[in-house]
Amino acid sequence: MDRGSERDAAPGRGAGDIAAGRIPLAVVVVDRAGTVSHWSSGAGRLFGVSREDAVGRPAADLLPVSGALPDDPDESATPDVHPLHDGPGPDLELSLGGHSGYATAGRARLDPPGRARGAGDRLDVLWWAYPLVGPGPSRLLVLAADATRLRDERGYDDETAERISPGFARHTELPASEELERRLPDILPNMGPGLSARIVSQVLELGYPVLEFSQYDRVPVTPYWGVPRRPGRTRAEAVVPQQRTSAVVPAGAEQDLEYAAVRERLEFLNEVSSGIGTSLDLGETIREVTSAAVPRFADFAGTHLRAAVLAGEGFPDGPPDASTVMFRVWVEHNDEPGRWDDTVPVGEAFAFPEHTPFYQCMVTGEPVLVPRVTEELSERISGEFEKRDLRPLITGRSLLIVPLKARNVVLGFMVLMRRPDRPRFDDMDRTTGAELAARAGLVLDNARMYTYQENVADTLQDSMLPQITPRMAGCDIATRYLPGTRLGRIGGDWFDTIKLPGSRTALVVGDVMGHGLNSAAMMGQLRTAVQTMATMETPPAQLLRNLDDLARRLGDAYLATCLYAVYDPIRGELTLANAGHIPPVLVRAEDGSSELLDLPTGAPVGVGGVPFEAARVKVRPGDRLVLCTDGLVEVRGSDIGEGLAALCESAAHPAASMDDACDTIIRALNTRGGRKDDVALLMARLNGIPDDHVAAWQLDADPREVARARRLVRRQLLDWGLPQTVETAELLVSEVVTNAVRHAEGHRVGLRVVRTDALLFEVTDDEPTLPAMLNAGPHDESGRGLRVVSRLAREWGASASGHHKTVWFEQAIAAR
Repeated sequence: MDRGSERDAAPGRGAGDIAAGRIPLAVVVVDRAGTVSHWSSGAGRLFGVSREDAVGRPAADLLPVSGALPDDPDESATPDVHPLHDGPGPDLELSLGGHSGYATAGRARLDPPGRARGAGDRLDVLWWAYPLVGPGPSRLLVLAADATRLRDERGYDDETAERISPGFARHTELPASEELERRLPDILPNMGPGLSARIVSQVLELGYPVLEFSQYDRVPVTPYWGVPRRPGRTRAEAVVPQQRTSAVVPAGAEQDLEYAAVRERLEFLNEVSSGIGTSLDLGETIREVTSAAVPRFADFAGTHLRAAVLAGEGFPDGPPDASTVMFRVWVEHNDEPGRWDDTVPVGEAFAFPEHTPFYQCMVTGEPVLVPRVTEELSERISGEFEKRDLRPLITGRSLLIVPLKARNVVLGFMVLMRRPDRPRFDDMDRTTGAELAARAGLVLDNARMYTYQENVADTLQDSMLPQITPRMAGCDIATRYLPGTRLGRIGGDWFDTIKLPGSRTALVVGDVMGHGLNSAAMMGQLRTAVQTMATMETPPAQLLRNLDDLARRLGDAYLATCLYAVYDPIRGELTLANAGHIPPVLVRAEDGSSELLDLPTGAPVGVGGVPFEAARVKVRPGDRLVLCTDGLVEVRGSDIGEGLAALCESAAHPAASMDDACDTIIRALNTRGGRKDDVALLMARLNGIPDDHVAAWQLDADPREVARARRLVRRQLLDWGLPQTVETAELLVSEVVTNAVRHAEGHRVGLRVVRTDALLFEVTDDEPTLPAMLNAGPHDESGRGLRVVSRLAREWGASASGHHKTVWFEQAIAAR
C-alpha cells in the first residue's frame, strides 16, 4: 500500500491542476517502544536504508523527529520555533511539540543514515509526524519528503526553496480534502484496512500536510501531489518545527502594525482556547469563559445565560425574545473592588428591555459594537432599567456585546467594555470578540449537556433504586449506594427488601454486568421480576432459575449476578441462593465475629443451563447480615480476597447504629484507590420475633369453629394489652376463617397471630386456589368478605405454596 511512495516520476499537470502537483513521500510508522515497525520503499530511497535494516531499529537513529517520538525526554519541552541551520547528524532539528495528541512538523538538514558522513550533499528533509491513538502498537506516523528534489526536479530556485516549510491544514480549509481522503491509504504501509482507516481518520482530524510559502500560501501535499511554481514573493525565514496553529512569519512583517494586531489577537484566542473548557462543571466553565477576556481584551466582562442553560435542562427552545429571562451568572473586571457589585449583582435574573443593544444582540445573534457610549446613549440605556443608574459605569466606555451560541441557538451573551483610556473596540475587535464568544458558546454548551446528562442519570438512578423501609418484621435495614466514578454515573447495581407473608423478609442484591443506560434498564427489568416472584413465595433457588430463563429470553447480552435471601424471624433462619455473586458476611451478635457464608455459588443469571441451590443458615437475634456488590471489594490490580477480608473486618467493627455500621464499612473500603464501579450495600440486623409474640391454633373445617376463632383472638389480644384492636380483629378473622372453612378440602384450618409493629393474621387451608374479590349485588348473601377485609385492614394478600394457600392481613396497632 506504499505504492505512492515508490513512484518517483511526477506526472504532468492538467489545466485545472493549478494549486497542487504530486510529490513522492516516505512513509514510516513508529511503535510504542520507539522502534520502526513500517518502512516504505520511498523511505528507503530517501534515507538510504533498506526496509530490512530499518524495521526494528530505534526511530531516533533514522529520522530527524526525535522530539516527537514516544517517551522522548524532549517531549516535555515547550513548543518553540527555530531557524534552520546546518549541523551534523539526524538530531539537528528536534520537534519540540511533544504534547500528546498534537501533530508536529519540521525541516532538517542531515547526513543520510545510510551513507558515511560527508560522502555527499546533505539531505534537506521536510517531515510531518502524527501521533496515533487507539488499539495496536502503532504510535507515530511520519511522512517525509526531499526538499532538494523540489528545487532540482521542479525547477524551484534557491529563494523559493528556502521559503518552503511544512505545516498542517484542516481538511475543510482546502478544496482537495476529498481527493486526499481517497488517495491517502495508497501511501500507508500494508497493515490492513482497519488500521489504515484509523490512521486516515486521525490524519484528517489533526490536519493534513501542506507546504507553506507564507502565512497565506498553503499547498496540500498528498500522494503524487507536489508544489506548483509560484511567482517570487518576499523572502521568508525557514521555520522548524511547527504546530498546525503556527504561522510562518515573513521577514520584516513585525513592522506591519496590521499584521502585528492580527497576530496578537490570534495569540489571545489561542490562549483563551487552551484556558477554557478545562472542566465540565457548568459553574467553573462560566467563570473561565468570563475571566478569559479580562484584562487583556476588556476591562469588564459580564456573562448572561438563559435559565434553561443555567439549570442544566434540555436545549433552549427557539430564539430568545422580550420575555426571555436572562441570568447574570458572572462578572469580571479590573476596576476598584465593589464598584460593580451593587449595580450589576451576580445571580440577578431579568428580561432585557427591547430598546437596548443587549436585546439587539440577544435576538439577532450578532455582535453589537458601540465604539463609545455617549452620554445620550448612556442615559437611554440606564432609563430602561428601573432603580439602576448605569451612567457612571458605562458613559465614555467602549462597548461590545457578543452572543454565546451553540448550534445556531443563542444561549446567552457576554458584555465587554473598555475604559476611556484604552483603544476603543473596532471591527477587528468585533471579529475577535465574536470568535471568542463562538468558542465560549461551544464550551458552555458542552458543560450544559454534561450537566443535563448528569441530572438525567441521577434521576434515572434514583427512580431505579427502591425506597427502603428501615424497619421490617423482625429486622432493621440500612443501605448505601455510591455511583461509579465512570462518566455517566449510571450502573446496574441494585438492592431491595421485599415483604413476604409470614412476617418474612426477602433481601436482594444484584449487579448487572456493564455500565450505562442499557445496564440500568436491564437492572429495572430484573428487579421487577424478582419482586413479582418473591411476592408469589417462589423459593430462592427456583426464583433464580426463573430469573435466568428471563434474562436469556431478553437477549444474549443480559448477564447479572444476584444474591437472594429470605429471613424468617419466627424460625430464626436464613434461606439463601446465589447466582455468581460475592458471598454475604454474617456478623454474630454473641461474640462479634464475622464470616463469609459458604454458599453454592452458581453462575450469573443469563448463562443458562446451570443449577441453583439453596442453603439454610440458623441465626440468632442481633446477628447482622451484610450484602454488597463487587464494586466495594474489587479494585483493579488487587486480589478480591483482600477486599473480602477487609469487608469482614470492617463489618465486625462495633457501631452505635445500623447507619454508623454502614458508614464504617464504606470508609474502610472506599478509600482503596482505583474504585470505578458502583457500590450497593445492604445491611440487615436480624432481631427475630420472640415466642410470646406469636400465637397459633388449629381449627376444624366446621362453621362452628368461626366463633371459636373469634374467642381465641379476643383472649390473645387482651393478654397482649391491646383491647382497642379487638373489635376490628374479630370481624376480620371471622370473615377470613369463614371463607377457609367453606372452601377447605381438608379437615384442618390454621390460624396464626404475630405481633410486631402491627398485628399479622394468617389463615391457612388445604385449597390452593387463591381467593378473588367479587362484586356482590344487593341481594347476594355472600361475596362481601374480602371487600370488608380490604376496607378495614392496613394490608392484605394471599399466597399459594404446594397444596395449600394462606390468606393474611395486617391490622395497625392504634396508639393508646
